[in-house]
Amino acid sequence: MSTKLFVGNLPFSLSEANLEEIFSQTGKVVSVSIPVDRDTGRKRGFAFVEMENQSEAEQAVKELNGTNVDGRQIVVNPSRPREQGGAPRKRNSW
Repeated sequence: MSTKLFVGNLPFSLSEANLEEIFSQTGKVVSVSIPVDRDTGRKRGFAFVEMENQSEAEQAVKELNGTNVDGRQIVVNPSRPREQGGAPRKRNSW
C-alpha cells in the first residue's frame, strides 16, 4: 500500500491546514495537496494526503474513511497512479 492517500467528497471550504490537522490524529502527515480547477481556481472537492509510513496510511484509511467532515462523508483510499491517456481538454476556438 502506498503512503499517499486519495481523499474524496471534501467540503469546498476545507483548507490544507484543516485537512492536515484531521489526518495528523492518525500519524505524521508529510504533505497535503488540494487540487484546484485551472480555469476557475476553485477547489475540486478532493485531495491527496501523504503519510510518513505505510502503517500510518493504513490507520488513516481505517479511522477516517466514511467519517463526517463539515457535513460531508469523506472517502479515504490508497492513491492509485494516474492513468496515461484520456481525452484531451477541449479548448475554446475563439
